[in-house]
Amino acid sequence: MNKFYKITIIAVTALIITFTWQSCNVVKDITNTLADIGKLTFKIQNVSNMTVSGIRIYDKKSINDVSAGDILKLTSSFAQKKFPAEFTLNLQANNPNDGSGKTKRTNAIIQSLDYRLILDDVTTIAGDIGNEIVVPGSGQATNIPLNMGLDLFQFFGNRGYESIVNLAMAIGGVSGTPAKVKLDIRPTVKTSIGPMSYPGRITVVSHEWK
Repeated sequence: MNKFYKITIIAVTALIITFTWQSCNVVKDITNTLADIGKLTFKIQNVSNMTVSGIRIYDKKSINDVSAGDILKLTSSFAQKKFPAEFTLNLQANNPNDGSGKTKRTNAIIQSLDYRLILDDVTTIAGDIGNEIVVPGSGQATNIPLNMGLDLFQFFGNRGYESIVNLAMAIGGVSGTPAKVKLDIRPTVKTSIGPMSYPGRITVVSHEWK
């Protein structure tokens, strides 16, 4: 075997070893990244600042707390087959990669949060976040305020005026809870190997981390 062939074999062998080592590292990075992403959990904290037809209900305990003038506005709006609602849904994200135990402290950057809003088990509007959200690797929850706007009549008008008002109060009134609110999401997280989306969708509720 001449010198040229010996050099060629050595070079090819080195390339194979380098490629194999890099491939192993890439596979390891992907595995670790998927594991870290999978540790992110979500929960609905509450609904705040809710208005219906421009009328504040977030500071009302029941329809009895609404003034006569505002009642007139609500009934008029319903009669026109319009019941526009606006509110902020406060979604909480938890990143447990805080460096304790065997975990490496890493921040999670959510690039996209494709969501579908579910009210009283009815799928309504869809949307996404406008900017990246950083969830620090601190083990503490990060609030993600999602501003929602939809016409409740479009989805619940067939239930009648009283029912739709009671639903609005249950969702965003001062005595309301997020029990009637769910969020169907598919997050996309920025990683060192590019954006990675969850393989499936997650239904987020208020009483448990998902």
